[in-house]
Amino acid sequence: MAFLVHWPSRLAWIGLGLYVLYAAGQVNVSWDRVVSGMPQAAKLFGRMFPPNMAADKLDLITTGMLETIQIAVIATVVGVLLSLPLSVMAARNLSPGWLAAGARVFIAVCRSFHPVIVSILFVKAVGFGALAGVLALIVSSLGFIGKLFAEVLEELNEKQVEAIRSTGAGFFSVLIMAVLPQVFARFIGLSAYQFDSNLRNSTMVGIVGGGGIGAALFTAYQRFDYDVVLTILIVIIVLIMLAELLANNLKKIFR
Repeated sequence: MAFLVHWPSRLAWIGLGLYVLYAAGQVNVSWDRVVSGMPQAAKLFGRMFPPNMAADKLDLITTGMLETIQIAVIATVVGVLLSLPLSVMAARNLSPGWLAAGARVFIAVCRSFHPVIVSILFVKAVGFGALAGVLALIVSSLGFIGKLFAEVLEELNEKQVEAIRSTGAGFFSVLIMAVLPQVFARFIGLSAYQFDSNLRNSTMVGIVGGGGIGAALFTAYQRFDYDVVLTILIVIIVLIMLAELLANNLKKIFR
C-alpha cells in the first residue's frame, strides 16, 4: 500500500537513475577512463609541488589579483545599483503587469548565458582587458541580483506599504519608508554574496581575455608552469575565503 502511495516519486527516481546511466554512456563517462588517467594526474600534481614563490612570479600574481579584486568590486557595485530599479520594475506587487513582464524578460536574458560566454562577446566588442570582464560580470549581476531582489520585494508585508500609501505618500516615499526598511538587510546579504560570486567568476572571465588573475593562470598553463599554477590557485582560495568572511561579517552588521 505504501508503494502505491509513493509510486509516482519512486518511478521518477528510477527514471532519473536510468537516464543518468544512459547519459554517462552517451558522453563516454567510464571508470576505465578515470583509472587510465590516474598516472597522468599524479604526474601533473607532482609537477605542481612545491609552489613557485619566486619574487618575479609573486609580483605578476599580485598584479593580477589586484586587478581581479578591482573587477569584482566595480562589477558588484554597478550591478547592484542597476539591479535596484530593475528589481522594482520586475516586482509584480510594485509595478504594472506589462512593466514587470518586460523587466523579467530582460533579467531572464541576462541569466541565460554564463559569464565566460558574455565575456567572450565583450572581448570581441571592446578588446582584451579588464573592461570586458567588468561588463560581463555586470550583466551576470543584473541577472542574478535582479531576480533575487524582485523576489524579496514580492515577499513584502503589504500592510506596511498600504499604511504609507494611505497617507497620500508618493511612489518614491513608499519605497523609502515602507519598502526599504523591510528589505535592506536582505539586499546587503545578497549583495555580499554577489561580490563573492563575482570574485570567483572574475578568475574565469580572465581566462578568455577579461583581465585579472585568470589571464595569469591561463598563461601559466600554456607555459606548463604548473608550480606557478598551484601558487595562483592557493592565492585564489585564500582570497575567496577572505571574501566569505567579509560577507558573513556584513550580514551580521546589517541583520
